[in-house]
Amino acid sequence: MAFNYDQYLRVNKMPTLWCWGCGDGVILKAVIRAIEKSGWDMDNVCVVSGIGCSGRFSSYINCNTVHTTHGRTVAYATGIKLANPKANVIVVAGDGDGLAIGGNHTIHGCRRNIDLNFILINNFIYGLTNSQTSPTTPQGMWTVSQKNGNIDPTFDACQLAIGAGASFVARETMLDPKKLEKILVKGFAHKGFSFFDIMSNCHINLGRKNKMQSAMENLEWIDSITLPLKKWEELPAEEKMNKFPTGVLREVVQPEYCDMYAQIQAAAQGKRAVLTQNDFAKKI
Repeated sequence: MAFNYDQYLRVNKMPTLWCWGCGDGVILKAVIRAIEKSGWDMDNVCVVSGIGCSGRFSSYINCNTVHTTHGRTVAYATGIKLANPKANVIVVAGDGDGLAIGGNHTIHGCRRNIDLNFILINNFIYGLTNSQTSPTTPQGMWTVSQKNGNIDPTFDACQLAIGAGASFVARETMLDPKKLEKILVKGFAHKGFSFFDIMSNCHINLGRKNKMQSAMENLEWIDSITLPLKKWEELPAEEKMNKFPTGVLREVVQPEYCDMYAQIQAAAQGKRAVLTQNDFAKKI
């Protein structure tokens, strides 16, 4: 039986405004299929998006949605989750939105380990605003703000999330929608901050301005810089440089923020003794 996408989409908003060949549509389909496999009721799902190409996510998916200001997706999502801990909250942000102006919020979402599903659509550029350098733009690439080649050191988004304390961290590309779907299902089932670095193409504002004249050339480049975690671990140190492992990079059990907040509320209301540090399980 064919998958019925229409029930998950605001069909009156179709077709999307994304550029032809953009990976955002592939990611949207993978998210929808992962929601269906997770058995979530769409009335209990909230998608929070920011500004940029990825910000249109909340326009197209048929559930509770919030289109927020630039860089503030995690802040809004944190309030939504604390107000309704049973809600399934998905955050969608671009590499500029989530790592530059919103980088601080992303870090604190990771360290709090609040039960959010953070999808970073990483296309290595500020796509919507015409090619400015983002935190993930590779060094040497042309951007409208660094026309002689980007000199900024590049963020590895997953290393940043791991360092900040996210309890589930994974990377995948939109080149294999089935792998992407599986990793989303796994992360959605995890209780805690789930961080997904999903590499995607922007062949209009990154690719063709960096000698990749078509969407396929941009995708081939993404394929050339990624490989499964096990294969990446087998590489000598010098060959790991500028290569990104895919798959689940971190998965641990540690206290979740909403649960800890509920205990604080209970203590404040006199329902139990005042909490001590030992009341919370130690991080693994």
